[in-house]
Amino acid sequence: MTLAGWTVIAIILLCLTLLITTRLSVDIVFIGGLTILIVSQVVPAEEALVGFSNQGMLTVAALYVVAAGMKETGAIQFVVNTIIGKAKSIRRAQVRIMAPVMVVSAFLNNTPVVASFIPALEDWARKNQIPASKILIPLSYAAILGGTCTLIGTSTNLIVNGLLIDEASTNTIGIFEPGLIGVPAAIVGFLYLTIFAKKLLPDRGSGFDTFKDPREYTIEMIVEDGSPLPGKTVEEAGLRHLPGLYLVEIYRQDHIIAAVDPEQQLQAGDRLIFTGIVNSIVDLQQIKGLKPATDQIFKLNSSRRERLMIEAVVSPSHPVNGMTIKKGRFRNIYDAVVLAVSRNGERIKEKVGDIRLKTGDTLLLEAHPNFLEQYRNSSDYYLTSGISDSSPPNYERSGIAWGVLGVMISTVAFGWLSMFQASFLAAGLMVGTGCVRAPTAKDYIDWSVLLVIAASLGIGSALQYTGGATVLAEWFLGYADGSPYLALAGIYLATWMLTEMVTNNAAAVLIFPIAISMAASFGVSYMPFVMTIIMAASASFSTPIGYQTNLMVYGPGGYKFTDFTKIGLPLNLIIAAITIFLVPQIWPF
Repeated sequence: MTLAGWTVIAIILLCLTLLITTRLSVDIVFIGGLTILIVSQVVPAEEALVGFSNQGMLTVAALYVVAAGMKETGAIQFVVNTIIGKAKSIRRAQVRIMAPVMVVSAFLNNTPVVASFIPALEDWARKNQIPASKILIPLSYAAILGGTCTLIGTSTNLIVNGLLIDEASTNTIGIFEPGLIGVPAAIVGFLYLTIFAKKLLPDRGSGFDTFKDPREYTIEMIVEDGSPLPGKTVEEAGLRHLPGLYLVEIYRQDHIIAAVDPEQQLQAGDRLIFTGIVNSIVDLQQIKGLKPATDQIFKLNSSRRERLMIEAVVSPSHPVNGMTIKKGRFRNIYDAVVLAVSRNGERIKEKVGDIRLKTGDTLLLEAHPNFLEQYRNSSDYYLTSGISDSSPPNYERSGIAWGVLGVMISTVAFGWLSMFQASFLAAGLMVGTGCVRAPTAKDYIDWSVLLVIAASLGIGSALQYTGGATVLAEWFLGYADGSPYLALAGIYLATWMLTEMVTNNAAAVLIFPIAISMAASFGVSYMPFVMTIIMAASASFSTPIGYQTNLMVYGPGGYKFTDFTKIGLPLNLIIAAITIFLVPQIWPF
């Protein structure tokens, strides 16, 4: 191997060491590694930067926009709430997530499945006070295991099948043939995660973070006529266990229902009085059938979808200070409506419009985003800050969002468009049909994940360009002379290690010709080797960089590099043992 090849391997080992031993973020580490390659001219710049034009990386970017459309219309939240229900235990939640995701990922590309579920599961975890870190790795692993069960479950299977057709001319893998090994592996993986995930996964990205903010507001919401809520009990409507939120009483026509029972049925026009922290107030905005109980909100110049929630602290020079919100004509002055007021933790019993403002009151406003720029340095307020993800879902467009997702899936399934083309078409349709606004879509894109994918692809490309990947593969397989069983184990090990260092598709492409040559030299069938490559290239659990879905959950789950190794390495070894034992039984040498 050349000096350049050794240099690339050294850089990969340095990156892995830094990720394991330091708190540096994964995007900084890999961009740093790529920078060393470019500056030292180990490989041409265009080779090192190939990841930034890679279709896989750009597909992930487009899928973030698709996921944004699904979340902004409430489409995915509905599915998550239906699938997981009101599961309160971590283990039950993990099971309810993994089972359907495995099935769906067998027939859909697992990247959009994971991209669509991440934001909805983050919200669900926060509302149910379950750490997001307990459910996002199981989400990724379930998608990976499900993808091994059919030919179309992952792009790796399709790539290997294409190589096989080129090699054998007529031979091809049946659509359900990978399931002969993939289904047993998925079942065992499911059981392993069900038993050990709760114990092995860390407590990070927690839903308990909402309790860090001590400010409590009182807000009044109306049950809309014609919505799904009338006729449901408080418990059934999901208004009983929102974290940091308490339903104080219900105003119904001319009487008050205090100490609200969870079995109390809601009626159209009920005015619900809640007290709680700001994030829980945001959660109320997401519930279909509830609207703020103030006529002011419908008199603002912009639609609710174009506004966001803002916290602002009243200063002594505020023009409405000392007056009630209604008489001070707050809406006319600021083109904003006061949803709730927080005052030193005390509950304010007056209706919002009748509250007399005082210095230091924290107002929860609904206003146009330009309010922040206009009043950030104004003497009217001590402080103004926007609240992210506070716009209510656009439920009217949830059907359109599902239709766009269906178009993306169908065009890929029927072979009309590639995943790359279909994802960009779907992203464009999500923005064009108003399912998500362009600025919001950009906010949903996780740029750090894209940087990691691009940088790791660039480093992997450098490993191939310098010949380091081929030498490593041949070195792993060198000890297997004389025994097809040892060769099979070597094929698995080499593919797995390259997948963790490069990418699953690149690893499969590199190992495939070596495996075919070994089968020919032993005079045995190449099918056991081919099926082993399919499993080893997809079974990437022990690092976040080997598979795109692992990278996608890395940030939202608040994970460290070693978290994947702790839970993923045993799973890697289990899947390896199942594959090496079963493959020769199903596809004899």
